[in-house]
Amino acid sequence: MKPTPDDETAPRIAYLVNTYPVPSATFIRRELRQVESQTGPVARFTLRRWATGLVDPDDQEESRQTRAVLELGAVGLGKALAKTTVSRPGQFLKALNQAVKLGRRGASSGQGVLKHLVYLAEACVLLDWHREAGTEHVHAHFGTNSTTVALLCRTLGGPPFSFTAHGPEEFDKPVALGLDAKVEGSAFAVAISEYGRSQLSRWASYDQWPKLKVVHCGLDPLFLKADPVPIPEAPRLVCVARLAEQKGLPILIEAAAKLKAEGVKFDLALVGGGELKTEIESLIDRLGLADSVRLLGWKSNAEVRDLVLQSRALVLPSFAEGLPVVLMEALALGRPVVSTWVAGIPELVRPGENGWLVAPSSVDALADAMREVLEAPVERLEAMGRNGAVRAAERHDAHVEAGKLVALIRESLARR
Repeated sequence: MKPTPDDETAPRIAYLVNTYPVPSATFIRRELRQVESQTGPVARFTLRRWATGLVDPDDQEESRQTRAVLELGAVGLGKALAKTTVSRPGQFLKALNQAVKLGRRGASSGQGVLKHLVYLAEACVLLDWHREAGTEHVHAHFGTNSTTVALLCRTLGGPPFSFTAHGPEEFDKPVALGLDAKVEGSAFAVAISEYGRSQLSRWASYDQWPKLKVVHCGLDPLFLKADPVPIPEAPRLVCVARLAEQKGLPILIEAAAKLKAEGVKFDLALVGGGELKTEIESLIDRLGLADSVRLLGWKSNAEVRDLVLQSRALVLPSFAEGLPVVLMEALALGRPVVSTWVAGIPELVRPGENGWLVAPSSVDALADAMREVLEAPVERLEAMGRNGAVRAAERHDAHVEAGKLVALIRESLARR
């Protein structure tokens, strides 16, 4: 049964994500559902679907409710483009000019004019879908192609939009992505941390700064409302991450090898999949870690929760981040974390209080922190875990954070 709005003035909202749902972005699903509980039904649109199977039942259900633009194929996109050209010639020419300008800016990063013409066709499709849904406001996640399409759709006469920039991709190539133009064209722009807002501020003009807001990613009740579970004496650690360069997992494997060479006993579970899977498997074999490091692939929310609870701490040696949800989840479950001094992570993780922060790419520093976790008395880890659970609850309640977003949408519509 679909949620009903709190009142008759609840805005009709749509979500737009470049790929949805995906296993590594369950925070979007949580936010969307909490928004829906406060406003009534939310339309779900994505540019493309996740290419491989979805493990989590909630993701599977979201996929059934989501319309994917690229499933229309080239013929469908062409028809939408032609229809908009005829029905809205002035707005179409304006959006075409905007797409070409953005494409020229993005050419150096592979996001050239041709791709932006595809984005324009996608915007034409969404223009019709928003009309059918009665959309009053669109919220996009990630300041990449999804927000490009939302911006072009707005220029075509579609609904106002906002977007959440997560990082690090948006902040790695802000000029190529036209981040300044997206902030200027939006009703407001959201960052998931103060660090993220600072990076948006770097590229948006000063007069746009009042639009920049912080809405934290929220946690599933499965984590936030979990009953305390004692930390085990067993020397188990867990890492939940995409197997990609930016997560720094080869550094984690090398740190694990250093501990094993010192005679430190441990079991390290790696949860996730990605482009570095083959290289990481090879590194584990080459360093003789097959009996100590396990690659488990993607797991459901419930399975991740159980793996975290079976561990002394969660380790995430990232090189680049926004603010990782998995750190929030581990802290909410009463487990300290080991991570790096990157992006918004220090806003959540406080050394000595609820975890450890080390220099990114330092094998020695990471190994030292892991050794300290493995050798620490359980009583110390549990005290850190309690501190972490309090901090996660204060900052990452999904209902509260979604309420902030709904309030921003209401305010922006009221101003219009």
